[in-house]
Amino acid sequence: MTINDEILAIANQLANQGKQPSVALIKAKLPRSVPLPTIISVLKSWQHDPNFTQQTQIKKKESKVTKEDNTDINALIEQALAPLQQEINELKHQVKQLLRKQ
Repeated sequence: MTINDEILAIANQLANQGKQPSVALIKAKLPRSVPLPTIISVLKSWQHDPNFTQQTQIKKKESKVTKEDNTDINALIEQALAPLQQEINELKHQVKQLLRKQ
């Protein structure tokens, strides 16, 4: 999530609470220091979207990968690599044969 998205999400949260988003309120809620001109420019273009308040939490939940998922992914990778490894071995064998003939 970009800093602009964070500012917009905080502005929406404040508006959903019935508060008028202001530079001071937003700055107080930001997790890191952000230059005032950035907050002001984003706040000028802000339009209330009540559903855009928890973007960070949604992304974190979607990005969780379980060990089972990793196992499935690794199996698919191995399956895709098997024919390539076989072809490499065949090519190595052919190169060895060609070198012997010389």
